[in-house]
Amino acid sequence: MTETTTATTSTKPGTIRILIVDDHPIVREGLAARIARQPELSVCGEAEDVADAMELVKSQRPDLVIVDLSLKSGQGIDLIKRIKAKAPETKMIVSSMYDESLYAERALRAGAMGYINKQEMSEKMIDGIRQVLEGKIYLSPQMTERLLQRAVGAAPQLIQSPIESLSDRELEIFKMIGKGMTTRQIANDLHLSMKTVETHRENIKSKLDVANSAELSRAAVQWVMENGA
Repeated sequence: MTETTTATTSTKPGTIRILIVDDHPIVREGLAARIARQPELSVCGEAEDVADAMELVKSQRPDLVIVDLSLKSGQGIDLIKRIKAKAPETKMIVSSMYDESLYAERALRAGAMGYINKQEMSEKMIDGIRQVLEGKIYLSPQMTERLLQRAVGAAPQLIQSPIESLSDRELEIFKMIGKGMTTRQIANDLHLSMKTVETHRENIKSKLDVANSAELSRAAVQWVMENGA
């Protein structure tokens, strides 16, 4: 394990085991302290990237994993999918700064059962954890209403933004473009061929209606700046 990947040895016996995956040590520390104050909950490990998180899922067998969408290496959506495939009994809840309207539904499709914005984390995380552990979905009232209206076909007037039309992989690549990564760097980071990345870039340009790579880069940089991605 890396220095910042730890399995907690002081887990309280008989408690629900929680793994925290976040690339910010202060966030992990704050979450761990809050969870430790709950008599029925314990933190069994902490990780900052996908590979280390999967190692801890295998070795610690957590009951629930708290996942940030932006990690030191890899992406939270991919981690959720991998945990769902390898440990389907493990419940997951997302803690992220990203816009719930853009990412919550993607997280649920990937296998998570809850989504909490980090700005509200201190107030809502424990309630969210308990609700997800009961097998219920935890979202903001606004997002819950939006999904319910969509499910019953009561909101056909809702206009999907161009960004929402991107697939999970396309959104991931769009964000990486906005961070200044080249096609080769993106391919290496995502373990894809450069041709595949180029195909995704072309699809993104088409969906966002941008004319060329320069416009795509400007749009991506602006989106990253506005969303703190």
